[in-house]
Amino acid sequence: MADANSYDVLIIGGGPGGYVAAISAAQLGLKTAVVEREHLGGICLNWGCIPTKALLRTSEIYGYLQHIESFGLKAQVIPFDMGAVIKRSRAVAGQLNGGVVHLLRKNKVDVIWGAATIESPGTVKVAPSTGSVEGPPVPAPKGALGPGTYRASHVIVATGARPRVLPGLEPDGDRVWTYFEALKPDSMPRSLLVIGSGAIGIEFASFYGTMGADVTVVELLPQILPVAGS
Repeated sequence: MADANSYDVLIIGGGPGGYVAAISAAQLGLKTAVVEREHLGGICLNWGCIPTKALLRTSEIYGYLQHIESFGLKAQVIPFDMGAVIKRSRAVAGQLNGGVVHLLRKNKVDVIWGAATIESPGTVKVAPSTGSVEGPPVPAPKGALGPGTYRASHVIVATGARPRVLPGLEPDGDRVWTYFEALKPDSMPRSLLVIGSGAIGIEFASFYGTMGADVTVVELLPQILPVAGS
């Protein structure tokens, strides 16, 4: 394909499914691009598994410090700075986000920044990004292409997932959270009700419980981590 806006493979979504597929396609010699509107690396890297693991590591160390005498050590009560805890978590996610940008650039995958719509088979229109789900628009990575009409022999849709909203418990960012709010609280809540005992729910329950909140987990199925190992 001679047209600069034409590709062998165009992938909508730069999460773990999208960017890995893009790298594999490029390594096979195909001209490849990824369209992303919020975060390269997707929810998992930016607002899921990676930042939660950073929070869990902090809570693990804090938990040890609360029982330091059991290790034969002595220390005064050690407080925590919630803002600094969240800042570290976001920095870890930001560092790995930069790693995804580097991998795509290294493998000569074009990044197109914006919101994609499939207009017809093989034709994708990209509009300017209107912002991310957790805040204002995210700046495009250096060297990213902008809005326009792009064509591809093959289009892969890898748009990921969003938090499930329960009727009557619509997130308000104050008392009802999704994992976005849970990853960047303004302060430590005194109590927390976690609906769902899957991996994400138990991670948040563990973090907030260890840091001092009174945590209750609600689960419909008769076991914790109901889909683990299935």
